[in-house]
Amino acid sequence: MTISSNKTIAKNTLFLYLRMMFTMIIALFTSRIILQKLGIEDFGIYQTVGGIVSLLSFIQSSLNAGTSRFLTFEIGTGNLKKLKCTFSTALITHLCLSFIVVIIAETIGLWFVCNKLVLSPDRLSAALFAYQMSIITSFISITQVPYGAIIISHERMDVYAYMSIVEVSLKLAIVYLLSITNLDKLKLYSSLLCILQVSTMLYYRFYCAKHYNEAKFNFKFDKKIFKSILSYSSWNLFGHSATALATHGTTILINMFFNPSVVTGRSIANQVNFAANQFINNFRTASNPQIIKKYAAKDYNSSKNLMINSTKISFYMMLALALPICLVSKTLLRLWLGLVPEYSVTFLQLTIITSLFMVFDASFYVPLYAKGRIKENALIVSAILSLSVITIYFLLKLGYGPETTAWVLLIDNIIISLIIKPILLIKIVGYHWHEILQVFFPCLKVSIVSIPIPIILYFSSDILLHNEITSFLVLSTISMLCVVSASWLVGIDNITRNKIIITIKQKFSSKKERQNEKEAT
Repeated sequence: MTISSNKTIAKNTLFLYLRMMFTMIIALFTSRIILQKLGIEDFGIYQTVGGIVSLLSFIQSSLNAGTSRFLTFEIGTGNLKKLKCTFSTALITHLCLSFIVVIIAETIGLWFVCNKLVLSPDRLSAALFAYQMSIITSFISITQVPYGAIIISHERMDVYAYMSIVEVSLKLAIVYLLSITNLDKLKLYSSLLCILQVSTMLYYRFYCAKHYNEAKFNFKFDKKIFKSILSYSSWNLFGHSATALATHGTTILINMFFNPSVVTGRSIANQVNFAANQFINNFRTASNPQIIKKYAAKDYNSSKNLMINSTKISFYMMLALALPICLVSKTLLRLWLGLVPEYSVTFLQLTIITSLFMVFDASFYVPLYAKGRIKENALIVSAILSLSVITIYFLLKLGYGPETTAWVLLIDNIIISLIIKPILLIKIVGYHWHEILQVFFPCLKVSIVSIPIPIILYFSSDILLHNEITSFLVLSTISMLCVVSASWLVGIDNITRNKIIITIKQKFSSKKERQNEKEAT
């Protein structure tokens, strides 16, 4: 990695982490209050009907990836004229898509909500209202994709940081309104979230139009660019449709076989998992554009080295969170929510372990994404994930418990991350096995070194640590320290370690010199 790209990644990561720390604290606080105010049933209803709309919007994710890839690529080539045309074509495409999603949601989706979901009759009206608000929110989100892609492509993560702080602050206001009003809480919550989404959309569009010439919309539709995006996204469509089916389809299946309270348990686990993943996603959001731009500039070795190093760092960061969360999950949920929904502890533990393996999946996808060769990945991954949903359906039909869904998804993601993606990198992008092992071996060593001590402490905590809060704090702290220490000692090579030490020394020495100069003057 070059010095300039390191600085860019570090600066953008800092902005994203400041945003994440603030938003995560507020999000965890508001989730507790929202669960209390809505109740377990209404919370589960909102997650289910919202999941149906998200499932219908899977095409958005496919075009989102294609749009981001082509915009980032054109920025890397420096072709402003083609960049403008690409943005306009992408925006028109997303507008058309949003209307298609609304039509499907108001016909097939509405029929499914009314006839297939497990809903108590007295909450059907509120569920339908929340469903309509989710459709509006989805419409806005789809048309917002090109603007978000432009900001990410230009690596202006500070814009996201500032806006996210405003957004979560407004969510605090929503929680306050839920506390003081006597209106139907589910209807009020869904409508206020919709209004917030509209406000966010207007800000991002105003910002992009003001700062980026290519984001000033003019009705230019280039069929060639459209076909390129569609051709790229058509294969991506398989992967994202399968991911949406596995994620939201599983939620719907849990509702069909059990009840909204079990959906709430899974949704709560997903919220904690989402918060933990923000640590890694922020780093990847800052590093991925650099990987793509270097590939576009034909600097293949730098792109490859950046992918390998960023994957290892992402894994270490995720392990530092996953290990303590798995060990203290029950206490964590009880302290956070007060009332712990059924199955939420098991869901959380299995989901967070799945995310640990998905670090490889997400990172290994970027070189395929940069090369524009995602056909094989899309076909194989979609086949595996679609099969997982079918497997889940039959297992639930046979009477297995809801936690079975998490086990199936964990096994599938291990296969995809450790077997399928490395083979695709080697066959398509030109990686070698020794380069893949440069990622796996350090991650394995860090895991082997860091896990035993926290595990031993966990099983002896009843004897050594009698207080639940003390046990929670000690286990969390020691787990993180073990991962950080192992990452430093066995997770990075001597050259990288020495570079870090030299950089830190230079920072301190330059700071000391500036202080001495000030004292001298």
